[in-house]
Amino acid sequence: MVTQGQTPTVDEAAARASVSRTTAYRYFPNQRELLVAAHPEIEARSLLPETAPSDVAARLDSVITAFLRLIVDTEAQQRTMLRLSLDPHPGHRGELPLRKGRAIGWIGEALSPLRGVMPERDLRRLIFAIRSAAGIEALVWLTDIAGLSRKEAVQLMRWSARALLLSALANAGAVGHQIRRARQPKGSSRRRSPT
Repeated sequence: MVTQGQTPTVDEAAARASVSRTTAYRYFPNQRELLVAAHPEIEARSLLPETAPSDVAARLDSVITAFLRLIVDTEAQQRTMLRLSLDPHPGHRGELPLRKGRAIGWIGEALSPLRGVMPERDLRRLIFAIRSAAGIEALVWLTDIAGLSRKEAVQLMRWSARALLLSALANAGAVGHQIRRARQPKGSSRRRSPT
């Protein structure tokens, strides 16, 4: 129903599934519970693994990879939510379950080690820049307009996120040892300059 542009109520979903309202409400007492069951990412507070890396570039790549997996796995629903969010009659925008800005929080958590390393204004700008380069909007453009495969599009969005991070760190003079280490090939004995 979501892929058809609807945000179904429990009653509507029950009718479509030919299930009694009583049965539907036993499992899903309200619309939010129904949508959470259909899209568990709605409730995800973090996309970092249980043992999150300390290296900010690794943290970001982990979150972006998980975020893009969600986008690709629910692409039809994501496209519908994007289309509905662009509706010139914005009355229902606040009700769109997959358009709540959760990715901003996920990316912010990945970049949290940068708090105090760069001004909060610059960190917020970086978070927004990364989100603008990774998500359903970018996927639609990269696949529909640029003609990339989904795999190529995901790789490019991950590359873009890292490039934005490294650029922001360089501008802040905050390129630390962990970022440098992540860029060197294994076994490299090249000496790093002190920071």
